[in-house]
Amino acid sequence: MATHVTTSEEMREPIIRRKTVSVSNDGSMMAVHDYGEYGHGVTDEPIAHGGTGEGPSPLQAVLGALCGCESVTFNRTAKDMGFEYGGIDFEAEFTIDIRGRMGMREVRPHFQTVRVQATVKTDESAERLSAVVAETEARCPVYNLMKDAGVNLEVLWVAQPLEN
Repeated sequence: MATHVTTSEEMREPIIRRKTVSVSNDGSMMAVHDYGEYGHGVTDEPIAHGGTGEGPSPLQAVLGALCGCESVTFNRTAKDMGFEYGGIDFEAEFTIDIRGRMGMREVRPHFQTVRVQATVKTDESAERLSAVVAETEARCPVYNLMKDAGVNLEVLWVAQPLEN
């Protein structure tokens, strides 16, 4: 693995990355996502809500993106901090007041609450885990997007000893 050393001068300028996705909709509740070299995905609504149930709802996909982003960011942060772990399992849920998406302007149309339990398989101390979590949450783009949107975001990080 190659190590890149950078200077504080280099970090003063923005380092911009560009990613794209193309999404098409045929007039139904389903949207087909083309991630280019990363494949395709679908978001849809459940049959009970007028969809076909062919994929997660867009809000479930955002919740999955939060867990995935926390996972990637935790991995990078753990490497930076020399923190050893064997994986993370996420369980997540959200609440939404659907009056917002039904047109009631005084009710926000996005998440009211998001609750996540992240179980980290590690033999590291609680203090070390807390330090990695604090840095992870400071760095995670999706976590900060939700936090900045005023979502009541509760993430419980739990240490689970590694199995020998």
